[in-house]
Amino acid sequence: MLKTIEGIYQDVKLPVFEEETGAVRVGSTRVLLELVIHAFQDGATFEVIVQRYSSLSLSDVYLTIGYYLQHQDEINVYLEQREQLAESVRQRLSSVQPDLVSIRSRLLTQQQF
Repeated sequence: MLKTIEGIYQDVKLPVFEEETGAVRVGSTRVLLELVIHAFQDGATFEVIVQRYSSLSLSDVYLTIGYYLQHQDEINVYLEQREQLAESVRQRLSSVQPDLVSIRSRLLTQQQF
């Protein structure tokens, strides 16, 4: 017996999982949700996204982007949180790493002699 349309859609699961760190991955891959969303926002088609991240399935990309389009406010909050986290990591790394520009300059100067 055929399911009703509502029954079919109730069986559809969003193909993402959240890690303990808060990162959301697409499908059963290591591809981050933000990579898929940013690619879509930059104009990539679903097929191009799958070509970029070959571990993704086309159906997972369609479902993920479809969810994003219906829940943009919610996903944009997540994307902003991830960007803030990335910025804090960049700042922390730059504070513990030596100034790479000065090192490069010093090395180039040494090569000239």
